[in-house]
Formats: sequence, C-alpha cells, structure tokens
Amino acid sequence: MRWILKQEPLDSEIAHLSEVLKVEPLLAKLLLLRGIQNYEEARAFFRPSLDDLHDPFLMKDMLKAVDRIELAIQNEERILVFGDYDVDGTTAVALMASYLRTITPYVDTYIPDRYKEGYGVSSAGIDYASDNEMSLIIALDCGIKSVGLVDYAKTKGIDFIICDHHLPGSKIPNAVAVLDPKQDDCNYPYNELCGCGVGFKLIQALSSKRGFTVEDLVPYLDLVATAIGADIVPITGENRVLAYFGLKVINENPRPGIKALMSLYKQSHFSITDIVFKVAPKINAAGRIEHGKFAVALLTDFTLEEALLTAEQIVSFNEERRELDQDITEEALRQIIDHQEINKKSTVVFNPSWHKGVIGIVASRLIETYYRPTLVFTRSGDVLAASARSVKNFDVYEAIEACSEYLIQFGGHMYAAGLTIREDQFDAFKEKFEMVVSSTITEEQLIPELEIDAVVDFSQFTERFSRILKQFEPFGPENLAPVFLTKAVYDTGYIQTLGKDNEHVKMFVKQDATDVGYPAIGFGFGAWKDKLDKRQLFDVVYSLEENKWKETSKLQLQIKDMQLS
Repeated sequence: MRWILKQEPLDSEIAHLSEVLKVEPLLAKLLLLRGIQNYEEARAFFRPSLDDLHDPFLMKDMLKAVDRIELAIQNEERILVFGDYDVDGTTAVALMASYLRTITPYVDTYIPDRYKEGYGVSSAGIDYASDNEMSLIIALDCGIKSVGLVDYAKTKGIDFIICDHHLPGSKIPNAVAVLDPKQDDCNYPYNELCGCGVGFKLIQALSSKRGFTVEDLVPYLDLVATAIGADIVPITGENRVLAYFGLKVINENPRPGIKALMSLYKQSHFSITDIVFKVAPKINAAGRIEHGKFAVALLTDFTLEEALLTAEQIVSFNEERRELDQDITEEALRQIIDHQEINKKSTVVFNPSWHKGVIGIVASRLIETYYRPTLVFTRSGDVLAASARSVKNFDVYEAIEACSEYLIQFGGHMYAAGLTIREDQFDAFKEKFEMVVSSTITEEQLIPELEIDAVVDFSQFTERFSRILKQFEPFGPENLAPVFLTKAVYDTGYIQTLGKDNEHVKMFVKQDATDVGYPAIGFGFGAWKDKLDKRQLFDVVYSLEENKWKETSKLQLQIKDMQLS
C-alpha cells in the first residue's frame, strides 16, 4: 500500500483549537482534519442533538407530499409503499409502512423482484397497485429517473410521491411530489441523506402536522441508522445526528427484527461498523438470494418470536450468499490466472452460471487481490449482465460509457455500476474496456492508498485521549476512524497466528523509544510472524479499537499495514 500522510493543519490552528477546547494538540489536529475549526462546530460534533435536524418543509415539494398523503388518509385510499430491494430500500419501506399503519389500515408494501423486474420503479409494481385498487404509490430510494413509469401510473389513475436521494436526470418525473435534496432547485440544507433518511423527513413532516415532535419518532431511527451505515453515505450533518440517535435505539430498544439479527452475536453493544458487517449483509441477502419482501417482513414483525422465525430464513439466505460469494470468487481468481490476465490494468470475468445476486460482492472481492477496475459478468435471460467496481479516484462509469457502442444499457456512478450486453459483444467489449482503462489509469491508482491522520508515539494515548476519541463515533465516510502511524515498534515475544490457515496475527507491541505497549491484531498478516521474531523493529499503521472482555475494556491496535523499519 502507498502510505499517504494527510496534509497537516497549521501549527497555529492546532494550538488555537487545542486551547479553545482544552484538549491535547493531537485531538485538535484530528478535529481540524474533519473540518471542525471552532467551539460551535465541535459542540455539534460531540453533542449531536435532535434540535440540529432541519425543518422537513425546507425540502422542495414536502408540503405537496404531506397534503396528498393526508387526503389519501381522509378518503380511505389504499396506499402502496414501494422501495428498492437493498438495505436502504427495505428499511425505508419498513419505516414508511410502519408509520402510516399507525394512522390508516390501508397500507401495503411492494419490493420489486431483483431478477424479474430489476432495480427501481417497475411496471409490474404499478400493475399490482392498479389490480388492488391503490391510488397512491410512495416510492422510496428510487423513482427520480422513472419519468415514463410515473406517466404510465397516471393512465391508471395512480399518483406518485417520490422519496429519492440519487442524482436526477435531465427530466424530473411528473409526480405529485418529488422529494430529493439533490435536485438543483431544492434548497434543503443537507443533500447527503440516504433513501431511508428522505423517508424519515417525510414522516417527520407528517408527524409535525399532526402535532407531534421529532422525539416521538426516535423509535424509527434504528431503521435509519441501519440504512445510513449500509448505504455508505457521509456521517456528517443530519446523518451524524440520525445515526447517533439510531444507534442508541439499536443498543437500548431495537425493533424485534433488528433485535433478532443482533441476537446472533454475543455482544452487548453494536457500532455502525457492526451494523455494516453483521446486520446489513443479512438484510441484503434476502433480495440477493430470494426476495426483498422477506427483509421488509423482518423489519415490520410485531413480536420477537415472529422476528426470530423470519430471521432464521434470512440467515439461511445469507449462508447461501456467502457460499456462492466464496465459490464464485475462487472460480474468478482461477479464470484470471488461467487466461494469463494477471498483468492487465482491468479485470473482466464471465461465467454464465454465476449467481447474479452476488456478482457485485465478487467484484469487490477480486479488487482485494488484483487492485484494478473490475467487471463480473453472468448470463441474465437472453443477455449478459455485469456488476462493476472501481479503485480509488478512477471513474469506472466513465470507462464503461466509453464502450457504449457495445452496451444495451448501463447505469451507476464513479465507483460502482451495472450494465448489460449481448453475448456476442462480450469479447469486443472486454478488449475495448481494457484499452480504455489502460490509457486512462495511472500507475499510482493501481496501488491501494492508505491515508494516515497522524504520526504518533504510543505515549500520546492517555485515558482522557481514548475517552474523547470514543466520542468521535459513529465513524463512517467523511468521519472515518483515525489512522495512526507509529515507528520503530517491536513484538515483545507473544506473537501468534490465528485462523484455520494461520492467516491472521496477534501480538503485543512496544515502541522502542517510549517502552509503552499495546495488544495488536492484524487480519491477513499471518505471513509476518517469521519476519517479526527476535524483536525486529517495524513501522505500523493502525486504527485504535476497544477490545472488550467480560467487564474490562482495553485499547487494541487494528493493524492496517506494516513495513520493516
């Protein structure tokens, strides 16, 4: 990995903030690196408050959306809550449906089938609404580009309210209301909400019209925090507030469905990271392997007994997903070697039998071995479908667009995209894609980058420092856990390997200069064991984490990279 030290704030800025906040210079530096420059910004960062949430009626079309829903409730219209099959979509549907059902019984939910209908608003969903005499569809985490489908719904007498967070196209759908803070003419102060977050703003607006406050909606924030973590949106502004209070709900009084998934792990506290790596993949597995409606059922189950039964099904989907993911990744890696494509600048692999629901995960896995833009293809009906993933600072969407003469359709963004092509175009597309990537990617972009917040001595990690650093949570995009570099450390003789293939390493490291030490764990660093015998000095890059055991809690280094001193 390339070690990149973040640009240092000015010494005068560090000294000033350190004095204002009465904190160590290292903490002041970490805050400045997060854009926090004064007392007020620090207060908002360290003490998230529901009062910091914006007025939902600042969002374009919010009043229209509220009025249309109130009219539907008054007239006892049947409402369909429609959402995507991923975590953001299914949590948003669960949020909206469970809230509306406290007001009206005429609420149904719909998640499109990943394989039959694909992503977003579908004609099958609109037909379902029509067949069941529904006159209002609330679409969540999708719809901003569904111009033709919204018009199609109108021909059937169905109105649309869209709650989306994706970038709009050149034309906005002719819906009753379009809630999307990324619209050019929307003046809402924060535009990084996830789909579930936009849904929350709508129920906040509905609730305020009915004389309630945002405090009354706190029980719904376990869903919002789950979506924020899973959708990898920045943990800044409103997202930080919603995630902070949502995590409190998750850890103190989660809904039965989330509690059922948490019960699979023997731990008393869940962080955003735990949600991302333990809870979210299981919710996602429903849509990948079977159907997203199972996720909505789990998240709206009324009792823990019901939720445990639904969770059992979802866990089985996730186990199947993991097996597929592992098997397909191994097959794809073999294909790269067999086809002698190790030295290419891109990865493009194809097998007609690979499961479409996991090819995006497999693309990410392949990047862990061959760090370069990656496409994984499988057969989907009469065509080939692919998921694309990219490396830092390389726009894979743009590279795919440069091969548009071979595409049936494509969509996505800089780091992730999807596309379909005819099978007889595969070889030509693969050749053109490699040519485009080779001519535009730099050698630096092909080496993983590791950004470091600060070079530190172990002696700087005082108890007070650790206590305040914990208040930087919840961590996530634009507020990642700080990454430190400490030089000239050594293992004190307790180094051991872990894992069935000895792929991980655990040790106790001390810094030569300070004689201060900490336990450390390095996942995937098992091969280092023999290098670090005999007190060999090395430099280590790591983040700090709490290692909890029974009633005790100790700091531990989570190793990200090492090199001999």
